Amino acid sequence: MTDKVLRIITTHAEDGAALRTAYFAAHAPQVAAAARAMALCLTGGGKILFCGNGGSAADAQHFAAELVNRFMMERPPLPAIALTTDTSALTAIGNDYSFDQIFSKQVRALGRPGDVLVGISTSGRSANVNEALRLGMENGLVTVGLGGGDGGDMARHCHHALIVPDTRTPLIQETHAAIGHLLCGLIDYYLFEAVAELEPFLGSEQP
Repeated sequence: MTDKVLRIITTHAEDGAALRTAYFAAHAPQVAAAARAMALCLTGGGKILFCGNGGSAADAQHFAAELVNRFMMERPPLPAIALTTDTSALTAIGNDYSFDQIFSKQVRALGRPGDVLVGISTSGRSANVNEALRLGMENGLVTVGLGGGDGGDMARHCHHALIVPDTRTPLIQETHAAIGHLLCGLIDYYLFEAVAELEPFLGSEQP
């Protein structure tokens, strides 16, 4: 291994760790609030929907799987759906209407007031993700955005906007993965370890 390769590896690792540390130091309350909203949704019989493109589509599927299967503890499966997995629906909507509607039409079909929609976009400018969030908010869903950079238009359509203030896509994605893991872990915490922390919010208007 050359010195240059070592520098590439070390710089990436150090930059990623610094970004994650800075993000959570500044935004821990927002992450906790988003997780609490998701836990409250589940206590009320709702479900969590995820959407994103490319690597963010993989994240959507990853986070949904953590909820449906398990995260760190043994507990009942939790209802979550990645809107990125039905190729027949995605291609039908994209072909008959437009790519911008591939998630929003699914939200219209599957989402119910009180459900949570999590949209993931490293730029915050993915038109199909933002359209899904816009429609979700309009139809009574609680909307959570995992974005990056300056957030683009995403924040306007989110009750909970978790924006990573950086422009390096791989590092934003790594921070999104950490946010997603924390959301899953905190949902488990609120539902199965510290239900009392949800009680002040039960029956109140969300988000």
